[in-house]
Amino acid sequence: MAKSESTKYRLAEAMKTCMKTTSVDDITIRQIVEVCGVTRQTFYRNFLDKYDLINWYFDKLLLKSFEHMGEGTTVYDGLVKKFEYLKEEHLFFAAAFRSDDQNSLKEHDFELILEFYSNLIFQKTGRRPDAETSFLLEMYCRGSIYMTVKWLLGGMKFPPAQLAKQLVLGMPEKLVQLFTDLHILS
Repeated sequence: MAKSESTKYRLAEAMKTCMKTTSVDDITIRQIVEVCGVTRQTFYRNFLDKYDLINWYFDKLLLKSFEHMGEGTTVYDGLVKKFEYLKEEHLFFAAAFRSDDQNSLKEHDFELILEFYSNLIFQKTGRRPDAETSFLLEMYCRGSIYMTVKWLLGGMKFPPAQLAKQLVLGMPEKLVQLFTDLHILS
């Protein structure tokens, strides 16, 4: 692992430590760097702000689930993997998803999954989603994030596989048909 990558992981661990006692919105860069034992300049060489740090860590943990879908496994399989990662890091993500800042993890997750599905459709069909499909994708992605946050903050009373199943069952019919035709929904 490169030094820069190692520093980023150390900063993420410091952020997780701060999250044990302080809400994300109230955590300061000063707290993070003190816990980590680095300078503010080191923090800002690696991240724009604390939300950038949270989003980077989220990306590191969850891009693997998107890679699985890109390799031909199903939407369901990718969602299960995502929720397993979230469950492993429950404290971190429960705290991060509580924030509603404009750079929040909710918005970042939305942008990431909407872009992923749009790009997957393009890769498999050679065309961008039409206006109706784009609308349904946006609605579905917003709803799935809402339910993910509700699951995380509600104590995850059922396993990741059950949440993934519910999100697949809640998919609009036009998306079900499209994803079935693209062989990413079973």
